[in-house]
Amino acid sequence: MQPDAKTLVIVTGPTASGKTSLAIELAKALGCDIISADSRQIFRDLPIGTAAPTDEERAAVPHYLIATHSLDQYYSAACFETDALALIQRQFEHSDYAVVCGGSMMYVDALTDGIDEMPTISEATRAYVLSLYENHGIEAVLAQLQILDPEYWEQVDRANTRRVLHGLEICLQSGVPYTTLRTGTKKSRPFRIVKLAIDRPRAELFERINARVDAMMEAGLLEEARAALAQGDYNSLNTVGYKELKAYFEGTFDLPTAVARIAKNTRVYAKKQLTWLARDPSIHWLNPPTALQDALNIIKN
Repeated sequence: MQPDAKTLVIVTGPTASGKTSLAIELAKALGCDIISADSRQIFRDLPIGTAAPTDEERAAVPHYLIATHSLDQYYSAACFETDALALIQRQFEHSDYAVVCGGSMMYVDALTDGIDEMPTISEATRAYVLSLYENHGIEAVLAQLQILDPEYWEQVDRANTRRVLHGLEICLQSGVPYTTLRTGTKKSRPFRIVKLAIDRPRAELFERINARVDAMMEAGLLEEARAALAQGDYNSLNTVGYKELKAYFEGTFDLPTAVARIAKNTRVYAKKQLTWLARDPSIHWLNPPTALQDALNIIKN
């Protein structure tokens, strides 16, 4: 990489660790905008439950890939790779830096390492697989997947419905087993990449998560979830916060139980994020009190 190469700064880390604030301060200091790497903030009508940047924060620094898609639209890590790379190139036309902020780890990995080329799923294929699932259950989808790609059938997380359905969609659309298309080959990027994350003690992180959930409820998450769920049973709403409140609306939970579940499931999600991040030695972990200055030193040096 040349010394004068452009630099992509990625602010990642677990939920509620302080990514948004740090990314905004960095973008101000570096003279660039922010691209979101959050798989749920990209959808409209979910600003509270996804902790999307506020209007004030977006006025301070322009953000991209926030509230750009309707709840029923399909979006994936592959879509993000394409969109983010195009936005980064536009940033580099007038700045030496671009900032990406988000904790959707598959999105971050797709951007930094690339993702295997996959066929575009047609509406007909998607409708067929969804109909199979809705009418006959996940076992019917798995049965077809076992025939078309027994290797992926053994590997796939059966609890992740979206991943099972997508595996069958790829097999049907491409005409070959999904596993034959998954090479895992890393792509090179024509820019320098600096990954940053704020390192907080787990007890402190969990306290921040609990406080955030309470703040979301006070800000109107209940009404937001009611309105969003009324639009349809979309994959975009298969998300912590909306799932638990759906159970409340259906009478499965009372409201205090639903709120407690939101906090618990958010903590579980944060643990999964931390496990994923622990596998990446390139991440610079920052102490909260000096995070901005330390980040700038790492970026500049």
